Amino acid sequence: MKIRLDKLGDEPLEWHEKVSIATASLEREQLLELGEIDNWGQVWIESPGYGLEARLSYDQTVACDRCLTPIVQPVKSTIRLTVVVGSPATVEGEVELTEDDLETLYVTGDELDTNAIVREQVQLNVPMRRLCKEDCQGLCPTCGVNRNQESCECEPTAIDPRWEVLRQLKQ
Repeated sequence: MKIRLDKLGDEPLEWHEKVSIATASLEREQLLELGEIDNWGQVWIESPGYGLEARLSYDQTVACDRCLTPIVQPVKSTIRLTVVVGSPATVEGEVELTEDDLETLYVTGDELDTNAIVREQVQLNVPMRRLCKEDCQGLCPTCGVNRNQESCECEPTAIDPRWEVLRQLKQ
């Protein structure tokens, strides 16, 4: 949804929409499927620019890191941003970002694209570590069986001889 910031009045502009994003376009290989995103929020005039608050609700399916079982995760996310028309001041060298910097969105022109914000938040909500359960036993490296569903009779793999010196130090 595109919002014309220069057309805002004294009352906040509210929206509610359902958004679909193609999973492949997010470039997150761990994300298997993404449900329809329920997006609602409001934007209002606030010094030094505009205030924005939005809520997202959707289901995402990711694969367990150990056993590759699909995991459906419901996601509810709240976004609070200060929207500033223009670009940030350029600073030479390294700069430490503050919390205010992370909550500020710079836009060019007088149009705010909420779809770009939703897309970014979905990407940020993909977990780095995904487990179907804390004690997931994963796949057998020899036969590939899911150890959570059945056991296998494979022999434990031999330890790489390059690690033998470390094993001896530990003893």
